[in-house]
Amino acid sequence: MIIGYARTSTTDQEAGLEAQVRDLSTAGAEKVFKEQVSAKGSRAQLTHALDYLRDGDTLMVTKLDRLARSIRDLMAIVDTVQSKEASLRILDMSLDTSNATGRLMLGVLGSVAEFEREIMLERQREGILKAKSAGKYKGRKPTARAKAHQVRELLASGMTEAQTAMELGISRSSVQRIKASAPND
Repeated sequence: MIIGYARTSTTDQEAGLEAQVRDLSTAGAEKVFKEQVSAKGSRAQLTHALDYLRDGDTLMVTKLDRLARSIRDLMAIVDTVQSKEASLRILDMSLDTSNATGRLMLGVLGSVAEFEREIMLERQREGILKAKSAGKYKGRKPTARAKAHQVRELLASGMTEAQTAMELGISRSSVQRIKASAPND
């Protein structure tokens, strides 16, 4: 059985998720697990897809970056797939780990992808430092702090931390920080 996995980082990327699902189905995926979460967060649907794998199955993704956030993460996923005697297929690379060459290429390409990401982050940090020294970079605007008054009002009205976070579009940890801080932010 071919099992597809599609992921976008944000809920704003609906078209990207739909395109992945379409491509996976076109390539023969019989079941597709999909989610809209950052690769840094918990990926429940990926866990379900890996749990669903059986001997002889194939886990298929459209792109490597939809599956793993680092070479370590990639290798952990590949180990899980292989422990179930299944294989991994990445469509845009025409890569299939059901053979030795595919497994070798996956390791090499995964390392190159991680290297590229590290270089990009290094350039980003350099650009931020340069902009800061020129007084042009102020950083991200603190969205949760601007809503501190609303957070306190909603909590006082009896809403839970989770409900307050959802209502205001901020994280629960931000609600907790505001709750714990002095009332005169």
